[in-house]
Order: sequence, then C-alpha cells, then structure tokens
Amino acid sequence: MASKVTVIGTGNFGSTVAFILAMRGSCHEVVLRGRNINIAKGKALDMSQAANAAREHTIVRAAEGPEDMAGSEIVVITAGAPRTPGMNRDDLLLKNAKIVKNYALEIKEHAPNAIVIVVSNPLDVMTYVAYKYTGFPRERILGMAGILDAARMAHFIYEKLGYGAGQIRATVMGGHGDTMVPLPKFTTVAGVPIEDLFDSEEIGEIVRKTKNGGAQIVDLLGDGSAYYAPAKSTAVMVDAILKDTKQIHSCAVYLDGEYGYKNIVSGVPAMIGAKGVEQIIEMTLKTLQKTRFKNSVQSVQDLVNVLYASKFFDDLEKIDEK
Repeated sequence: MASKVTVIGTGNFGSTVAFILAMRGSCHEVVLRGRNINIAKGKALDMSQAANAAREHTIVRAAEGPEDMAGSEIVVITAGAPRTPGMNRDDLLLKNAKIVKNYALEIKEHAPNAIVIVVSNPLDVMTYVAYKYTGFPRERILGMAGILDAARMAHFIYEKLGYGAGQIRATVMGGHGDTMVPLPKFTTVAGVPIEDLFDSEEIGEIVRKTKNGGAQIVDLLGDGSAYYAPAKSTAVMVDAILKDTKQIHSCAVYLDGEYGYKNIVSGVPAMIGAKGVEQIIEMTLKTLQKTRFKNSVQSVQDLVNVLYASKFFDDLEKIDEK
C-alpha cells in the first residue's frame, strides 16, 4: 500500500529524517516542506537520486505549498527557531509556539487524517500546542523524545559496561530535558536489570550523563546540535506507525488521567501502531520516581502557563468555531 510522509523543516534534522526514510524504503513518498523552496527542491532531488542508488522505491519531493501535504499518513514537525543572542527563554518559547501553531493549522486543513510527530523544542510544550491547534484525537499527536533519551542512556550503559551493544533496553519517562526521569528499574542488558550490574553510584552517573546527553553534543560541535540520533529515533516512530508494529516506546503524549495527570503532555511508555498511540502503559513507579515525574510534569506545566499568560491560546475558541 502506498504511503506518504511529510517532513516539515529542511535543516539538518528534518533532512536526515527524510533521508533515513528514503534509504529504508519506509514509504512510497516523502515530501519536504521548508521556508526556502529551492533548498527543499535541491535536497529532495539529491535524496531521490540516493534512493535510486540504493534501489529503493521512495520518491522524495519538495512541497510548493501546504496543499502538497494532502494525503499524508504522517506529518513530522521539526521546524523551530534557534535561540539568538539577547533572546530569553520565554521569547524562544513563544516564537517556536507560533511556528508550530501555524503548521498545526496547515495540517488540520490539508492533512486532516494524518498522525503528527512533533520534534520541535521545547518538545513537550510544542506537542501540547500541536494537539490544541490541530484538534486531532490525542492518539494522533506524538512527541519524539523518549526513544532518543533511552538511546542515549543505552549508549552510556554500554560505555560504562564495555559490552552488550544492541542488547540494552533503556526506559525514560517525563519531559525532554533536565527533568527527564530515567528508570533503572525497567532498564536491562540482554534481560538483566542494570541494578544487578552497577551499584547506585554508577547508575547515578549514567543518569546524569543521559540528562546531559544533548548538551554534551552541543558543546562538542560548538555550533549546532544533535541530529543523527534524533532523526533515527523519529524514523523508528514513523516505521512503528506505517508497519503497525504495536511496539512500546516512550513518547510525549497528552495525558487524560494516566499517572494522575490531565490536560498536559509528558513522556510515557506507549504502544505505537497504525492509529498512533494505541495504548498508554502505566508502570508501577517507586516513591522517588513518582516525585521526579511530578516535577517533570510541573516543569512542562510552567511553560504552558507562560503561553496562556501571554494570551497565546486566546484564538483557539474562534478557530474551533470555524
């Protein structure tokens, strides 16, 4: 069956997502949508030729306008503004919220049946914005974070252990950032809990490295941020949806009573299939993990409150009436 995926944003991140999908033959068509159409066209042409070299059937093309995302099974939003000198955290939050809002409204009009994967930062808040402005059922709005955070944790476990590459399954909950909640209790190496492999101090070191994983790459690059691992993590979610794998991955979703929270987005384990989030898995957390998850949810709520205070959501009622 032919499938179509639109990737919004043609920077390193969005382009790498599209390239991975093309090289895997994950879908019949990938559409690149960006502000500069010529750049989108150039990258799309290059990727289509690469797909032919790999003897894959995927065609990559550039969107001339929002109408070109029509018929997409999945739309991935990677677009966002970088922080510039003199810009404070709230300014960046509002700027990226406006970008995601505009694309969410385009998706609502031109791809009303799509499943949306949000990767713009701050991730959990942008997923909340996309949920509110598409008006889609919550199972069709997912934020990519948990897979990436788990991959980083798995890398640091391997780095510490010296073996087990490819056999490490890490689990992370909560918001994407400093307040993420790695879960050693549900993290294993070939089925062996890491609590049987490391002492508490070593696990604490792994958790700290995981939380700092993205910042470490930014520091090393000097200009820019990670995109290979985030792009691959996004492609994993796309594959899970298109192939209806029913795999369980941590992703940012709108909570409606799960873990005791409502009307907020946070990262939780979820079964992903053709309908998007098909089931949220509620795990038994230890007291300290519950506290950390609560703090993580609150950090997202604080940013959402900033948007409400700025009257960002004031037009929602008028848009819903249309």
